[in-house]
Amino acid sequence: NKVPEYVWKMLRAMHPQTHPMTMLDTAILALQKESKFAAAYNKGIKKTEYWETTLEDSLNILGKMPNIAAAIYRMRFKKGARIAPNPKIDWGANYAKMLGIKDKDGSFAKLMRLYMVLHCDHESGNVSAHTGHLVASSLSDIYLAISAMINGLAGPLHGLANQEVLRWLQDLMNKMDGKVPSEEEMKQFVWDTLNAGQVIPGFGHAVLRKTDPRYAVQREFALKHMPQDDLFRYVDMLYKVVPPILQEHGHAKNPWPNVDAHSGMIQWHYGITEYEFYTVLFGIGRALGITANVIWDRALLYPLERPKSLTTQMLEDIVKKAGQGG
Repeated sequence: NKVPEYVWKMLRAMHPQTHPMTMLDTAILALQKESKFAAAYNKGIKKTEYWETTLEDSLNILGKMPNIAAAIYRMRFKKGARIAPNPKIDWGANYAKMLGIKDKDGSFAKLMRLYMVLHCDHESGNVSAHTGHLVASSLSDIYLAISAMINGLAGPLHGLANQEVLRWLQDLMNKMDGKVPSEEEMKQFVWDTLNAGQVIPGFGHAVLRKTDPRYAVQREFALKHMPQDDLFRYVDMLYKVVPPILQEHGHAKNPWPNVDAHSGMIQWHYGITEYEFYTVLFGIGRALGITANVIWDRALLYPLERPKSLTTQMLEDIVKKAGQGG
């Protein structure tokens, strides 16, 4: 799906230290003029037809996003030329190819397919998914909705968790002088960390109360393609020792690993070592989930989302009623 030349000109004109998420968001906003839904809405199409041009917009933006994201990676970090897409290969493999990562055995392409699916969505209460739904509910086109989603994902409390886990793992490796610790040494480190009032990044989840299935799938991938990678051996050791310790410690509602405990380490293995780009990788997958859901929203004629507001008096009445046992 060809990206217009005006988008490339705009990205080239941006400051060379611009954050990759800002570049991605700006490119998506620039593409908004291409929206078939916006044009059709302005002509007065029927509500029952909203989903059709939303589907067309979604396919168009999903076709362009890997191309744009990979070009941002090349411009921002590699100072190299864009790599043209190959129309004969699939979406994930094309993304892998355009990033320019060496992939002799095809495993990086497999990872991109996996990564895009794993990050497409989970429950809609997370910031990026909810923001995309919220903006689209006003009948903003999918370009505006995806832009809003990207901005929510860029927040450090949402999209940066995998970076923080990776940084923590690398700090741990430095403390261990690069050697893989024994199980007992790792247990002692985990206990020392918890007793110092610190947390083990990548363990626990706001919603899940078991091992994140997205973590489990990535673990299977790593066991098959990179079992001797030093960072993976640390991740593997933590997977074995942390949950029982957190259960014994008693402060964690969920002692099991989440998706972020694994994803950064795998990207680092393949040579994507630029922390700032990790959220862009996340965002391309999340766009897949948002577009699918917004198409259904339009097909089912979902209304404008309008969260209810409460006045101070209403809150006081609720508390008063609860205090009276009502």
